[in-house]
Amino acid sequence: MIQGSCLCGSVAWRFAGEPDGATACNCTACRRYGTLWAYAFEGDGIEVSGPAQAYVRGQALSFNFCPSCGCVAYWRALGTDEQGRRRIAVNLRLAEHPEAVAKIPIDHFDGFDTFDDLPRDGRCVADYWF
Repeated sequence: MIQGSCLCGSVAWRFAGEPDGATACNCTACRRYGTLWAYAFEGDGIEVSGPAQAYVRGQALSFNFCPSCGCVAYWRALGTDEQGRRRIAVNLRLAEHPEAVAKIPIDHFDGFDTFDDLPRDGRCVADYWF
């Protein structure tokens, strides 16, 4: 179990297990937020709590952040899939124990131009700390 929270601790998340990758996206939102996403389904892999405020982006998802300290904690899909599951991703930069996510490999997603997954380059979360 990996846990994370915003700076003031009001908004928190739990990720069951260990993600097989952390996504670094270069879309106009993610590059500004500086996030590293780990994906699952709400209530099935990821649990979130706290008084998050949402910024709805287009028709697909909301970015959810702490109304007190401003940290972007997770995004949530606005719709569900065929099985009624809602996709969600947590920001691994908010991990309670950085060593728990340090070695997770980075997956690159070109959300700015092609909407394609790009090949891994051998970097992991710890490489993005500086």
